[in-house]
Amino acid sequence: MKSSEILCYGKACDHPRKSGTAALKVENVSFTYPGQNTEVLQGVNIDIGPGEKVAFVGPNGAGKSTLMNLILGLEPLNHGTISVFGHDAQSCRHRVSMVPQKNSVDWHFPVTVRQVVTMGRYVHLGWFKKPGKEDSEAVDKAMETMEITNIANRQVGELSGGQQQRVMLARTLAHDADLMLLDEPLNHVDIATQELIFHTIEDLCQGGKSVLVSTHDLGILTVHFSRALFLDKSIIADGPVKEVLTPENIARAYGFEFHKDKELSPWLNGY
Repeated sequence: MKSSEILCYGKACDHPRKSGTAALKVENVSFTYPGQNTEVLQGVNIDIGPGEKVAFVGPNGAGKSTLMNLILGLEPLNHGTISVFGHDAQSCRHRVSMVPQKNSVDWHFPVTVRQVVTMGRYVHLGWFKKPGKEDSEAVDKAMETMEITNIANRQVGELSGGQQQRVMLARTLAHDADLMLLDEPLNHVDIATQELIFHTIEDLCQGGKSVLVSTHDLGILTVHFSRALFLDKSIIADGPVKEVLTPENIARAYGFEFHKDKELSPWLNGY
């Protein structure tokens, strides 16, 4: 499994959550990859509060995954600031966890389900300290929540797509971060896994965790989210789902031209 996907960043910091501060605050963030001239992100501003569940939508290449990598510290900031519960995100990496896109993980790496879920504890342990009782209990609870206890000793490469996604979410639950980033968690998973993911997210948010979910499945937004962020290099819209998912924004996301004299409502009925 790629080291960049383990998402454990050495010794955890001791910075407490500052009361009255945003779970995630992105201020005027712009970003260009080294050796390129075109900005991937332009003046992005986001404010997500504790306990919020936010959908993150936009076309391919809009910068969603890049922004998540910046929040995690996998890319250096070019311009702007990112803070988590009032602290610089770079100093509070233990408070942020991520479920990466499924195709970014090397599923042929020889590792068991339990070993992958245990990786979620490394951010608290560092690389050299062995997991203790508290860590084992966190791993057991995470696997129970995602209903994968019965496959704990199986190799992850032998699992179905839905099972693999449950493993990655269990790893994130074991991390016990205050801010969770889920990058396209619903791709190639069965309906039962989708429902389990949403039930788990709901429980996390009710417990004060904040969750940002990147998705292309617009049909789920009105059912499972009250707020959506529409990103296309910069924030195009931010607010209640029905205000963000306008015909104009959807047309832009899917790359076709919107004409006001064209009736799109039949196409949007499913959304």
